[in-house]
Amino acid sequence: MTVNVPAAPTTTELLGRPVGSHPPATRKPGPRPERGASPREGQRVRALTRRQIEDHLQELGDLYAETSGGGPWAWNQARSAFLRRLATDARRPGFELLIAETTVLTGCAHGFPVRGDGPWWEGFDGYLPGRLLQLAASGRLFVISGIHVPSRVRRQNQNRAWNLARRLQKRLLTDHGAAVAVTLVKRSDHRTAEALRSWGWRYMEGDTPRTAPLGPFRVLVLDT
Repeated sequence: MTVNVPAAPTTTELLGRPVGSHPPATRKPGPRPERGASPREGQRVRALTRRQIEDHLQELGDLYAETSGGGPWAWNQARSAFLRRLATDARRPGFELLIAETTVLTGCAHGFPVRGDGPWWEGFDGYLPGRLLQLAASGRLFVISGIHVPSRVRRQNQNRAWNLARRLQKRLLTDHGAAVAVTLVKRSDHRTAEALRSWGWRYMEGDTPRTAPLGPFRVLVLDT
């Protein structure tokens, strides 16, 4: 899984006062409004059908390129690889892709529910403990294969329920009645691991650099 964290934000926020509000000098004291990376009223989250995904491939590819970091020289290659992975995942039973939008596309997340048999587990073999395999057998395990958001979502208000990444991952789990989400992160990709952990993900219990299974990946899990 890749969590895209560019060097600078790729979308902007509207932080002006709502129409009819008092100017700062005369505003009555009270609780300060929540502000930050993903205010609830600022971004609508919805699922796309498979046909809609096909219709929005250009926009989804552009979002990935804009939020994946690197210069323009890397965008086409990364964009094409992302769209190939997306096309493969979209054929899996139960696949869901959520988008966040204002007047433009601002983020997306996608994944699929798993069962007790393959081929979903390709890449996970040797990593998952028996408890997670039992959840898979009962249909309550969900693979989140991508969360693509602007960098400010990682830097600001990571523990807020309305943080965009948290909203997207929670919606995926809720839509499928899953108890736990799981994802793979490259062992060398510390930025992705840090972003996921700031949104509530954790390494599997007992997973330390010394005890983690050998291989290029580590598993992170997210409980509902």
